[in-house]
Amino acid sequence: MFKKRKFSEDDLESIITACMGKDPMAERALIKLFYSYAKSICARYSGSMEEAEEVLNDGFLKVFNNLSKYDHSQPFKAWFRTIIVNTAIDSYRKNQKYGHHVELDDVEVTDLSEDVISKISADEILSLVQQLPPVYRMVFTLYVIDGHNHREIAELLGIKEGTSKSNLQDARKKLQVMIKKAYPHLHLAYAVKINRINEN
Repeated sequence: MFKKRKFSEDDLESIITACMGKDPMAERALIKLFYSYAKSICARYSGSMEEAEEVLNDGFLKVFNNLSKYDHSQPFKAWFRTIIVNTAIDSYRKNQKYGHHVELDDVEVTDLSEDVISKISADEILSLVQQLPPVYRMVFTLYVIDGHNHREIAELLGIKEGTSKSNLQDARKKLQVMIKKAYPHLHLAYAVKINRINEN
């Protein structure tokens, strides 16, 4: 005889309540609901999809272990996101093999226009961000994608505000160099366009 479910897959509150009672079916339902959302967050903070999967697994484990602390008057998605992001930061701090600043080679960098960026898919941009040194990737993602200010980033990563600012600047430079190498046709078209504007 099958055990009757104590939750509805269409009712998040009932799933959360069942998860708090250690219902494995409810836990699977919660994972199914938030898997893609959580994985997209982990991917932005990780250097590879394998690393993202590790952060994802750790993140869901922390979610289940801390459900009793969730304030039901607040949006669950925001609470969930905070735990996933914090798990990614914890993973970075635990596995950090680099200093807080990485020297860039002296290169001439041209600011890329929104036209160039808009021609690159989200997946392609993610792939480039994943190739950044960990310290650059963390600062760039926290600032540009998640909207944290430098004071908050400094507290989260245990660095100085000035270090956060310089790492963001260098991350942008490095991304521009990577875009120039990966998409020379877009960069060349942009350079020609700028030259024509300057000639007029």
